[in-house]
Amino acid sequence: MSITVAIKGWFTRETSNEQLMLRYTKLRQRQVLAQLYENCGDDLYHFLLTLSDPELASDIAQQAWIKVIEKSHLYRPDGQFKSWLFTIGRRLLIDELRRQARYQYDEFDEQHHASPVFDNDDRLVRFNQILDDLPFHQREAFCLQQEGFSLAEISSICAAEQETIKSRLRYAKRKLNKALRTSQASEDFRYD
Repeated sequence: MSITVAIKGWFTRETSNEQLMLRYTKLRQRQVLAQLYENCGDDLYHFLLTLSDPELASDIAQQAWIKVIEKSHLYRPDGQFKSWLFTIGRRLLIDELRRQARYQYDEFDEQHHASPVFDNDDRLVRFNQILDDLPFHQREAFCLQQEGFSLAEISSICAAEQETIKSRLRYAKRKLNKALRTSQASEDFRYD
């Protein structure tokens, strides 16, 4: 069986998202867009979900893909397609949150938030509740870092200086550690 997989690899070439987007821009083929969606759709939705609710995240993700279709001619292959997609999604989300008067610029909010009360021992549930309590920009930077984006890419997506992103990450990690310690979480959750 492993020989079959190895041989198959010789004949199939992995196409990057950047190559797919360039091909979509030129040829406008549905199957190319479908492959991009397959590669990045869940990641975009989960990122938006960390910053909003499920319904809004779904709506914004759909709007982002519509923008990819409408604005494909603006894509520049000098960066990652996923960064470009997340930038579109982020901007749409912030616009919608502003429209709904739900967006608050609370970059380095140092107020003490009440520690969440946990009625079950599920670590993931605890962690997500604590993550939701972070200010928007800190949660955003932290989630982008967890998605695997570099500091430079996060800076580009968020339209902020790298030093600002470093500060957001530092504050987010500090607050996560403090909240997790006060909720008696184990050292497994420590983010440094």
